[in-house]
Order: sequence, then structure tokens, then C-alpha cells
Amino acid sequence: MPEALVCGAGVAGCASAYWLRRNGYDVTVVERAEGLRSGGQAVDIRGVALKVVERMGLGEQVRAARTRMRGMSMLDASGNEVFRSEERVYSSGRLDSADIEILRDDLVELLHKAADVEYRFGDEITALDAESGRVEFVKAEPRTFDLVVGADGAHSAVRRLAFGPEDQFRRYLGQYLAIFPAANTLGLEDWQIWFQGEGVGGAVYPVPGNEEIRVTLGFGEPEYREIRDVAEQKKLVAERLSEVGGPVPDLVEAMADSQTFFFDAMLQIRMDRWTTGRVALVGDAGYCASVLSGQGTSLALVGAYVLADGLAGYETRMRPFVELNQALATENAAGPASEESVERAKNAISLDR
Repeated sequence: MPEALVCGAGVAGCASAYWLRRNGYDVTVVERAEGLRSGGQAVDIRGVALKVVERMGLGEQVRAARTRMRGMSMLDASGNEVFRSEERVYSSGRLDSADIEILRDDLVELLHKAADVEYRFGDEITALDAESGRVEFVKAEPRTFDLVVGADGAHSAVRRLAFGPEDQFRRYLGQYLAIFPAANTLGLEDWQIWFQGEGVGGAVYPVPGNEEIRVTLGFGEPEYREIRDVAEQKKLVAERLSEVGGPVPDLVEAMADSQTFFFDAMLQIRMDRWTTGRVALVGDAGYCASVLSGQGTSLALVGAYVLADGLAGYETRMRPFVELNQALATENAAGPASEESVERAKNAISLDR
């Protein structure tokens, strides 16, 4: 039985593990975190990605865990409501759509259980020979694999080791986002609040059951720079949003105490190829579309399926789908892409060859 190593236990990694096992591989997943990562934003499963979930037998479970928003409000920098909608929300589109919005951690938990493979948490790769498939780890002994899948995010270590430095593939989109959970002190009940000021903005929405909220705070920044220290990240977010009123001061205060905190630049990964030797990249590692596209999760799910279904045709089948979905992030700088563009992009591939 051929052996595959999947690096990363997120959406792309767990989905890849599932489909590779179904296609005859003995799969090991390595994840540098000590367990599945918690927190994160609500993500969307759209178009053909819904078919992938159904083929995994997870359709009913995913639908049961979906968010159930009633609508949204948009506030200006002073906290005044500019408009509201009970027909659509910025995070997922029309509320009567068949598409599914679900919390990232809920989806990963479902995919993790479905994969039914060996997971090695708290370890990571340190060296990789793409031609032979030999991998070295921080903790585990070196091993040789028939296939190595980089599903370790936009700042992929697998991509760096097999394809070269990140800066040759990175396209910065001029924004930074912070995402974290907090207590629902705003009393939101299946309702989103969005806010926007000059060069800043964000959103807050409750998880199913309304006991907790997920917060997104963002700001524009002309130049890309790496900020790895969490305290410095939080300080920068607080400074950039210091002039925004409404619920934002309370949200910034909650951010200071958050133990689960994500901060990163909004960027895309553009590559001429996603495979080399025995290495393949899936999801954000190979074709990050950014949070701004709303399609990163769908790309990861479909990419995992297409990779395992036919390794030889992976790049040819996926590239048109990736390009249309990446374009959603840049179509409209002031807000979401048009419904027509989303509809075209989310179904721009067939799962059947």
C-alpha cells in the first residue's frame, strides 16, 4: 500500500487524508499544534464543494452544524446603523441559498473524525526531498513517503522546502485581519454586525446557540510586513481601530484577553504549478484565495478530492476553478464580489471526469 504524509490538520489536510485513504493510501497527518486548532471565522461551503461533502457522507452533519443568521446591520465609524438586511449577510451571501456557512472549527472536527487516519500532533517537518519523498521531523524519525501533501496554509513549510521562498508566490492584498472568539456581551441572537471606517472595518457574529461571538477586526496597510509577536499584533489592531465607535472599543478590550487569536495579512498564493516530484500542495498552501474571496474552504475541499481522484490530472482540472475563485477577492475592493461572479466561480468544475 502506498504511503502518504499530509502536513496540516485543517480543512485541506483532513479532507486530503480522507480522500487519499479512500483511494488506497496509508495516510499519516502531521500537525505542529498540539491538537486541532480552535477558533477561527465562519467559512462557506459553496457550489461543487457541497457535492464533495455529500460524497464524504457528511452532508447531514454539516447542515446540522451550520450557522443560522437572520440578517445583518452595517454601522459607520460612530456606531450608527447605515443599513440592515434580512435577505443576505456579507459573510455568506443570500440567506435562502443552498450554500452552507459553518464555523471553521466545527467543520474541521467533522473532517478529522471522518478521515480515520493516524494523526501526529505536536510535530512538524524540518527537511524534505521532493524527488525521493524523504522527510525529516522535529520529533519523529525520518521516513520516506510515496506522496507528501502540503496542506499547511498560506505560509506553508512544505511549499518553502519543495518550491522555494514564499515571497515569490505571495500577492499581498493590502489588508490585515485579526479573528478571535469572545463572550457574547452584545447579546447578539443569530445576527451579524458589520462596521466600517476610513481604512478599517470588521464584523461580529454569534456562534450557533449565541453563547459566544466571533470577532473580525481589519485595517488597511500599504506594505506587507511580518509581525509574529502576538502582543505586538494586538497592539497594532487596537491602535488602528482606536477611532471607531459603537461596539468596537468593547471588542478591542475583549481581544486583549483572548487566548485564541489569529492575525495575518490578506494575501493570495499564485503558483505556476502545485506539484513537484512526490510533493503536491492543496488549499491555501498552493492557491490561497484569502478570506476576502469567501472561497478558501471550498477550494480546499475540492482540491483534496481532485488530488486524490486523479493525481495526474490535478493541475489541469483545478487551475480554471482556482483562478475564478481567487478573482472574487479582488473584484470589489469595497465589499463582496457580485452574486453573478460567485455563482459562476463556485460551480466552475465538475467532480466527474
